[in-house]
Amino acid sequence: MSERVAPRIGILVVAYNAESTLEAVLDRIPTDVAGMVEAVLVCDDASVDQTHEIALAYQRRSDRLPLHVVRHPVNLGYGGNQKAGYRLACEMGLDVIVLLHGDGQYAPEVMMDILRPLTEGTADAVFGSRMIDRGAALKGGMPLYKYIGNKILTRYQNTMAGLSLSEWHSGYRAYRTSTLASLPLATYSDGFDFDTQIILGLADVSADFVEVPIPTYYGDEICYVDGMKYARDLFRHSTRHRLHKMGFGPAATVASGAYEYKSDPHSSHGVILRYLAQLPPAEIVDLGCSDGLLSSQMRSLGHKVIGVDFEEHAMVHGRVDKFVQANLDNGLPADLPTSFEYVVCADVFEHVRQPDALLAEIMPRLSPGGAIITSVPNFGHWYPRLRTLFGMFDYDRRGILDRTHIRFFTRRSFERLARNAGCSVRRVATTGLPFDVADRGGAGGVSRKLAPVAAIDRVLVRIRPQLFGYQFIYELKR
Repeated sequence: MSERVAPRIGILVVAYNAESTLEAVLDRIPTDVAGMVEAVLVCDDASVDQTHEIALAYQRRSDRLPLHVVRHPVNLGYGGNQKAGYRLACEMGLDVIVLLHGDGQYAPEVMMDILRPLTEGTADAVFGSRMIDRGAALKGGMPLYKYIGNKILTRYQNTMAGLSLSEWHSGYRAYRTSTLASLPLATYSDGFDFDTQIILGLADVSADFVEVPIPTYYGDEICYVDGMKYARDLFRHSTRHRLHKMGFGPAATVASGAYEYKSDPHSSHGVILRYLAQLPPAEIVDLGCSDGLLSSQMRSLGHKVIGVDFEEHAMVHGRVDKFVQANLDNGLPADLPTSFEYVVCADVFEHVRQPDALLAEIMPRLSPGGAIITSVPNFGHWYPRLRTLFGMFDYDRRGILDRTHIRFFTRRSFERLARNAGCSVRRVATTGLPFDVADRGGAGGVSRKLAPVAAIDRVLVRIRPQLFGYQFIYELKR
């Protein structure tokens, strides 16, 4: 077995007007750490004092640290300075980068504790926390108002992001550079809210987090943070991130994966499974099966399932009896049987360019007594109506206005499309708002609190399905 190659480690020292503290910070980097690192990047963010000159003087007189001194001609901001430093670390081929502040607020003496989870390969990101040891932050001089604000914001941010960090607001961190490279750092803020955005980005890519306790030190350093603006920015980023996880907004920074299985019994998948539970075991073609989670539920009902999807997800083969990779925009694939009993098209027709052609191609291949069971979103729902009425139409990450939808349907337009393809509607069901999405990406439990609202929504769906129906589920016959 080959030995693990030691990672190439760097330290990023972000400095702004740090002439009185920078030298001491560099001196305090432990000798064992100094022997491990390949580069110490001192990034002076256009300081108006002698920070740059002090860094150069330190570089000339000492070879204890592999110092690289960079001076930005214009001030990039706290976040912008980090971005520049991380880019340089990646260009230098470093595997791990530690963030250290040049004002001495964070203790270089505990840097080995920060590095250890990364050098041992057990983490993608390590955060130094002043809140792990009870009461240590206040004993270290953290003002009471900052302590309380830290606690309140951290609790809110954990709830929004589904994390359990003891502190979101420490600037003592280390990252694996390959993980940083997977984040859209250029789109993040240049201000102090950058640190929160990077945590949210790491959560999106399912990075492994580790927290380690660090001492708290508040000296006479100048604080450049506007506390109220900082709190507003963090609230905004965390709330927007949660809404993106729930499906609202374009969410370009949120990675897309398999089409999500809807476990709620009131969802379209729940209704489809209730339909199929009434049938004797049959052969089902699941068009747009994604990773096969819905298919596996069909199989648990005794059905044989052939899954078809444009993308071959890793887990799909254990969840279907046969998988066929195909682009449904090109019609049904040749690998399907010439006839089949049932076809499930769960949230499919809104994703293809010619749904009428696909439907017309399926119909003659149904065996006698067979049916198509399909779900489609309702563009006549009050949510897209209001968005359009107020000139706010745009695509969301999920839901009726999913950015991958290329066709929109109302109940009338889809039933007309079905009739033109030679189908008759045997039965139709309607679902309400998917309140379960309130639990996505967060701490959970929100949907249970919304149960009374969900019950009212279901009543409204029965009274006026065209306005309050979120999706329609059809059983179509020849």
